[in-house]
Amino acid sequence: MTTGAAPTGPRRPATPAATPRPLRDWPLAEAARVHTVFADIDDTISTEGRITSIAYDALERLRDAGLRIVPVTGRPAGWCDHIARMWPVDAVVGENGAFWMWRDETAGKLRTRHRLDEATRAESAARLREVAARVLREVPGSALASDQFCRLYDIAIDFREDVPPLPVDAIERIVATMHAAGMHAKVSSIHVNGWFGDWDKLETARLMMRERFGIDVDGVAERARCVFVGDSPNDAPMFAFFPNAVGVANVADFAGRIEAMPAWITPSRAGAGFAELAQRLLEARTAFPREIDR
Repeated sequence: MTTGAAPTGPRRPATPAATPRPLRDWPLAEAARVHTVFADIDDTISTEGRITSIAYDALERLRDAGLRIVPVTGRPAGWCDHIARMWPVDAVVGENGAFWMWRDETAGKLRTRHRLDEATRAESAARLREVAARVLREVPGSALASDQFCRLYDIAIDFREDVPPLPVDAIERIVATMHAAGMHAKVSSIHVNGWFGDWDKLETARLMMRERFGIDVDGVAERARCVFVGDSPNDAPMFAFFPNAVGVANVADFAGRIEAMPAWITPSRAGAGFAELAQRLLEARTAFPREIDR
């Protein structure tokens, strides 16, 4: 069963895909008001499967400047344990919203807020295995993601991380099989993630901000003070909700196949684009220090 209800406040509906504006056009006075940076990981912070020095340095510089940093990812609980402990972040939302983790500095331990209790997760495990087996039979060339062993809530079907890239119609068949089983399915830049449960990246990010940080991002003013940066279709709810959402340049690869596009786009792809966003935010705080705490 669900251990906590998702926020029920207003959320901006997804809008038709539009052309994002160049990041350089984002007014510095507006960017200076940002207090929280939500960020996808794969092909947003990472580049070709690795975290580059420029991207990691950007994370550190943002946090040192006083911004709240929260990766929001489809990656598994095992990865998120490491990220919450080792990266310069304030929390991490994992498995497309199934939980969030943070390091409790006062207690000196890692904490996790789950969306489902342990018994319900166990009940779902057999159903997840059945759907995974069906996908692998029906979609040649697909595979379980190599990180499946450390997942708690979902199955991740690899279509281009450790297997040769599959065509779009194969990815669509994976999604259709998950939907037929009554699952939610989201396409990232490398995996199709499927789960039984009523959440996504956005719903859990909203809940986390309220429970963990006491901030209601359903309010127009607070929503504008948050940035989400991502690159792929499973980021669409976040792109639609946050008026200052940013796409790294490779989000353009999904034009026509994503429900909502971000407001802004970086010049560069992946981790280099993330670093460009960080630089814009830092420049804004230097240029307009009076806007920071408004």
